[in-house]
Amino acid sequence: MKVTQVSEHVWSLKIWLIIPVHVWLVKDENGGFTLVDAGIPAMTKGIRACLESLGGWPLARILLTHGHSDHVGAIPQLLKDAAPSSVPVYAHRIEIPYMEGDLAYPRRKKAAASVARGVAQALPEDGDGRLLTIGGLTPLLAPGHSPGHVVYYHEKDRVLLAGDLFTSKKGKLRRPMPMFTANMREAVQSSLLLRELDPVHLEVCHGDPVLRPAEQLDEYLRANAHGTTGKSMDSDAGTGA
Repeated sequence: MKVTQVSEHVWSLKIWLIIPVHVWLVKDENGGFTLVDAGIPAMTKGIRACLESLGGWPLARILLTHGHSDHVGAIPQLLKDAAPSSVPVYAHRIEIPYMEGDLAYPRRKKAAASVARGVAQALPEDGDGRLLTIGGLTPLLAPGHSPGHVVYYHEKDRVLLAGDLFTSKKGKLRRPMPMFTANMREAVQSSLLLRELDPVHLEVCHGDPVLRPAEQLDEYLRANAHGTTGKSMDSDAGTGA
């Protein structure tokens, strides 16, 4: 596993499985660490080793961008290893029924649980339904790749952890993988949050970092003005990227 510190408070952890898979560790103001996404099971030992080297074990919390299988794989063992400590796991309330298997992800033939029932709780919201800052990160609903996909913005470091809102290649924004994306038009529409946030550094699960991504937004929107979803997946294809 390759570990890269991308800003004062944010570390990127990467493993290759045909394509790169990233998760992130974020240090909060109290010295605790948040894991953003939990990758695949093979990342578990590396995540824990990195946390121990940073003095951040056990985790303070796990935040999920969404519930696809390559974003939740290390959760069972990390929670087991952290016992008797309690490590809360958060996802958007819209996403939880899909990841628990109560609803089929859009364009999937049947529901399939990627996280055991009751493991994840809803990200906290205020009375107006706005997501609250947690662990120094501001969650923002960015649907399209999945119904309850969330990105996390570290305002102090100006780093956006974008999950599967985008992919990237050689520092250029690319659309999320079509065959795993529920609604490409909605995903492209969600990219407009770049204009408001204007991060200096963007991280994606599958791809390389993108610097000053808002400067690419107009080109990205033109390139994907007619974006559509790809072919539907077979029912046994898993929960996707």
